[in-house]
Amino acid sequence: MRIVSRFLIFLFVLLTCQAARSQEVRVAAAADLKFALDELGAQYEKHSGKKVAAIYGSSGNFFAQIQNGAPFDLFLSADIEYPRKLEAAGLAEAGTLYEYAVGRIVIWMPSDARADLAKLGWKALLEPSVERIAIANPEHAPYGRAAVAALRKAGVYEQVRTRLVYGENIAQAAQFVASGSAQAGIIALSLAVSPPMRDGKRWEIPAEMYPPIEQGAVILKSAKNKDGARALLAFLKSATGREILKTYGFTQPPSGAASAPSE
Repeated sequence: MRIVSRFLIFLFVLLTCQAARSQEVRVAAAADLKFALDELGAQYEKHSGKKVAAIYGSSGNFFAQIQNGAPFDLFLSADIEYPRKLEAAGLAEAGTLYEYAVGRIVIWMPSDARADLAKLGWKALLEPSVERIAIANPEHAPYGRAAVAALRKAGVYEQVRTRLVYGENIAQAAQFVASGSAQAGIIALSLAVSPPMRDGKRWEIPAEMYPPIEQGAVILKSAKNKDGARALLAFLKSATGREILKTYGFTQPPSGAASAPSE
């Protein structure tokens, strides 16, 4: 009888855990959203009682994983082109594509950096003390592509090219410079204003120096919790969701561009 009782308890716990997981919204989220989505997810859970299970990484890597059947409900990409491609391939729920924000980039240095970043701007990257400059890998991270475009526009790319070090995603690039592995970085404003980095030096790169970092969301066709994904996406679109994104330096898309048309 004792063995049967233990088995029934084990079965109950297992079923309870499975039920709880089925209520989670599994989100593949761009690394620049780490702090914003953590806060937004906490607010969503407070209002709905439903849990957000977010994994952060590069948008390009998530795109490849989703194409190969990765089990996510909602994809929050730093590049809206990836959700658009998923929709075109029939891997996303029709009509759910949504441009939720436009990202921004900054040059960031530790607070004790010798360079006067506010005064020098781009020239700070040319200082002899700056031996390594961290950016996200431009092959699969939109923030990396934006960094390279801005460096070229500023006319300093060739001068700093050999000093660039690449993070797998923008969060890793930020970690490189925060830890001292690099002396400067071109990172997402959303990370530069986060609690671990807000005391550092930052210089915002003019938006006209790089292509707009249009960030898009889409619910996946293979989602196990489509109702939860829809509810979370609705919360992202709400005044509370927009205000949280604004707090972390994201701007709203131009009027009329919030919902991208299906093609």
